[in-house]
Amino acid sequence: MRFHRDFYNIRKVDTHIHAASSMNQKHLLRFIKKKIKTDGKTIVLMEGGKPVTMREVFEGMGIDAYDLSVDMLDVHADRNTFHRFDKFNAKYNPVGESRLREIFIKTDNHVGGKYFAELIKEVLFDLEESKYQQAEPRLSIYGRCRDEWDKLASWAISHDVWSTNARWLIQIPRLYDIYRTRSMKNFGELLDNIFLPLFEVTNDPASHPELHRFLQQVSGIDSVDDESKHEFVHFDIRTPVPEKYTDKENPPYNYYLYYMYANLSLLNAFRRSRGMNTFALRPHCGEAGHVNHLVTGFLTAESIAHGLMLKKVPVLQYLYYLVQMGIAMSPLSNNSLFVSYQRNPMHEFMQKGLNVSLSTDDPLQFHYTKEALMEEYSIAAQVWKLSSCDMCELARNSVLQSGFEDKVKIHWLGPNFKEEGVLGNDIHRTNVPDIRVSYRHEALVDELTNIFRSRMFF
Repeated sequence: MRFHRDFYNIRKVDTHIHAASSMNQKHLLRFIKKKIKTDGKTIVLMEGGKPVTMREVFEGMGIDAYDLSVDMLDVHADRNTFHRFDKFNAKYNPVGESRLREIFIKTDNHVGGKYFAELIKEVLFDLEESKYQQAEPRLSIYGRCRDEWDKLASWAISHDVWSTNARWLIQIPRLYDIYRTRSMKNFGELLDNIFLPLFEVTNDPASHPELHRFLQQVSGIDSVDDESKHEFVHFDIRTPVPEKYTDKENPPYNYYLYYMYANLSLLNAFRRSRGMNTFALRPHCGEAGHVNHLVTGFLTAESIAHGLMLKKVPVLQYLYYLVQMGIAMSPLSNNSLFVSYQRNPMHEFMQKGLNVSLSTDDPLQFHYTKEALMEEYSIAAQVWKLSSCDMCELARNSVLQSGFEDKVKIHWLGPNFKEEGVLGNDIHRTNVPDIRVSYRHEALVDELTNIFRSRMFF
């Protein structure tokens, strides 16, 4: 191995992290305390038509900057969140106050998302300081109205929220049933709100100039929500098309993903024809719920986040292996929500040769230091006794799965990174021995050869 390369100075990407929880709890605490002291007179909310200042918000809760502590914030997951996604979602509200979430971790609020932008820029600065750690934070588009994309782009551009160490993913929560009870007429309206602005800006960048600039830093689309929710509607030939889907029940996971895939395929073809960057579909998939989520993910996605349920379906696990579909796994997150660390299948998947990477998911809820990704690697290394080779292979996988541009990956992995086997590995950049890459490639080729040879006998 080349001496100046080791695990610490090879590139590693956090392939699954939510921007709203990308800081750790101590970071958020320090930030809130600072703003109470410096921005106490700033109007941050309107309640009952009356302006409310930062100081008045905290006085109303009977809290001052001195009293505030990590324990009082209560944003960290604990034993009470295990198999309780509702309680986990409540952890996004500091001190149990939705108003604080509105003020500090929203892009569209009374202060124009100013505080959230400052927080994210501090997180991005820490990434840049580390040099060798990158991330793909998720920002939300809900599909409630047509101007959400423009508002998000305006927030990012006006506050200069970007970094060479980050690329954005856009997460779309599966919340149609909530919007339907208010004013949304059908599921097609949700899809229009999400995709029409993207087609418009692709057709005429001048129609949405800020959005055009923002999309250059976006690498993919994610679909998020609690997969363990019961699905009352099935997706089959009798299921209405989006324009006729007026049911108050939420469509199933498969329905969401299929129509996201269909629209995204058309959008990417359009953008490719105009020389623009395209977006990968990289949904949350297989964290919980029915295994047909993993079937849909296999058919539509470029890579997935979680994939825990693959351990229960060996056939699907084998298919994911054969096509080397990326799986961004978050053992610390899973440990607090769905499966204990010792039972997490990540190490088993890695040993079998599935294309897995380590990610943090929500540092605010699951981690303690400002280097959350290094926490994931260090704990995995201790629990599963990973070697330096294992760690570097996971890091290399994370870069390959990520949405960073090819020219960036060439710098990180070498000019031939798209080649299969040893030809695609530059040990001087990845610190992964050729013998490990050769073993992975030969094992995969052997499996594929056996499959295609078997076809001759049917």
